[in-house]
Amino acid sequence: MKTRIVIGVSLIVVVLAMVTLFAGQAQKAVNQPAQPGQELQVQPPILDAGARLNPLKIALLHWYLADTTTFIAVGSQPYGVCFDGANIWTANYGDDTVTKVQAYTGQILGTFTVGFQPYGVTFDGANVWVTTDADNMVTKLRASDGKTLGTFPVGNGPGWMAFDGAHLWVPSGDGTVRKFRAIDGKNLGTFPVGIGAIAAAFDGSSVWVTNYGTNTVTKLRASDGTVLGTFTVGHGPLGIAFDGANMWIANRNDATVSKLLASDGTVLGTFPAPGGPYGIAFDGTYMWVSGDLYLRILRASDGVQIASHQIQTEGIAFDGAYIWTALQSGNRLYKY
Repeated sequence: MKTRIVIGVSLIVVVLAMVTLFAGQAQKAVNQPAQPGQELQVQPPILDAGARLNPLKIALLHWYLADTTTFIAVGSQPYGVCFDGANIWTANYGDDTVTKVQAYTGQILGTFTVGFQPYGVTFDGANVWVTTDADNMVTKLRASDGKTLGTFPVGNGPGWMAFDGAHLWVPSGDGTVRKFRAIDGKNLGTFPVGIGAIAAAFDGSSVWVTNYGTNTVTKLRASDGTVLGTFTVGHGPLGIAFDGANMWIANRNDATVSKLLASDGTVLGTFPAPGGPYGIAFDGTYMWVSGDLYLRILRASDGVQIASHQIQTEGIAFDGAYIWTALQSGNRLYKY
């Protein structure tokens, strides 16, 4: 028995030494240029510094920020993107459909017709809701098979919705946000926010709405829609995401991203994001910002940009392992 224990401990020491060696080699490979005469090897673009302290990241293949791994052709002009726990859904503005893609394989599982010019798409735990811009409606689809369960009128120009655990909040360009009961689509109230309301996010107790026309975001109490504050951000706020403590807003018209403390709306920082920022998503560590020219990756702790990819994308979502973003001009969905 003692011999087996000694052998087991020795093997563990050897494995840890090898992992540490590989971590050091990975760090060295990224930081040092190839020497003349050496064969160039493909290296990941950005090394996660945490891999130096936690070699387990290498074993999990999370030791670098990957470049594009694949793309999937979806419907025409995809804008909104959401994850349903197993699949990615896109709202295809140009052909009045939504596409369901299996996240694990990238296989198209279905294409379903909705109203005119679908724009936003959100999952409620069982169903997918789609806003349609041209007919001012929201459609409820059963996520398992895409069957239409209901269609409900909303305000003019409905945008990207938020789910609060029981209700869907639908912002509209007429300066309102509507609260729908997810179970049956009943409208529980229409609440004033700002002109050009376009996207919403939930922080656990409150709903935040970006007001594109007034350069503000509005915070409402989810229980009753009471306005808790309106806060100035950059010009043309569009995409919005919650990181567990803060709200992040992509300001399209002045090429910045704002970070606000969710508890009271204090502006914690404004960070440059040249190239028409559009959507934003949180992956647990980084904020991913889509836009006209670049997909940018900002460190959530301090807003520092740690990577960018030159590509035009709009809607964006995280599936727990990968970031998905839509290229409406190319009818594609990219996976990072």
